[in-house]
Amino acid sequence: MTRADLSKRATEVAGMFTGVARGYDRTNAVLSAGNAALWRVATVRAVKPLAGERILDVAAGTGTSSAALARTGATVVAADFSPGMIAEGRRRHPELDFVEADAEALPFDDDSFDAVAISFGLRNIEHPLVALGEFHRVLKPGGRLVVCEFSTPPVLLLRVGYGLYLRRVLPVVARLISSNPAAYAYLRESIQSWPDQAALAGWLRGAGFSRVGWRDLTFGVVALHRGRKPLARSSRAATARRRATRPAAAERTEASAPNTPSTATTS
Repeated sequence: MTRADLSKRATEVAGMFTGVARGYDRTNAVLSAGNAALWRVATVRAVKPLAGERILDVAAGTGTSSAALARTGATVVAADFSPGMIAEGRRRHPELDFVEADAEALPFDDDSFDAVAISFGLRNIEHPLVALGEFHRVLKPGGRLVVCEFSTPPVLLLRVGYGLYLRRVLPVVARLISSNPAAYAYLRESIQSWPDQAALAGWLRGAGFSRVGWRDLTFGVVALHRGRKPLARSSRAATARRRATRPAAAERTEASAPNTPSTATTS
């Protein structure tokens, strides 16, 4: 079965997720010891969707997070770059609007969403800084960004224990319950190479977001980052600067960005 590596080429990552689409949610529920549902509730609360708002759920996968957002009365667009995930999502949630889309080049107009959410997906994007710029572009001025992603437990003892779980326990469980255990080797590698909470907050600020902050979940195994697209002139200036410098500048920035290893768990 296919698995991606840390080069995160879009076709390889998309193919890997297509291969695990049918059992994806069940596997994640087991590997997270049931915490995946709690993280989803926390993400919806952080987005604070209102009836009538238009929300973009990036890396929506099978639509589980999108459906939770839509239950608030908001209009949700579920975007993912994996055809297999999109097909499974449409099968499970025919009421949702699924769009096959590249997070680095979103097929949406400027200033078109009240909120953008991405859960456990930013880590899988080849150029995450470019994607953050796209999230900023499609948000309305004052719009909200919420990123739910694996992170770095701040307490040393927890980091050590989590690292042991990733190296020893996760591969065994993945072999027992996943249709593609090799994909979860990528999961471990991508978590351990992902920047910590402060570094990711710096990425959001660099992409033009204001009021950036984060909240640790499950002792820092996961972090919820939040930001706002500023109002008016400063927002337009930041968008113009990003368009003038991507994607080559994004690649250089990512190469030099702080990359504190997360000794950390699933996709």
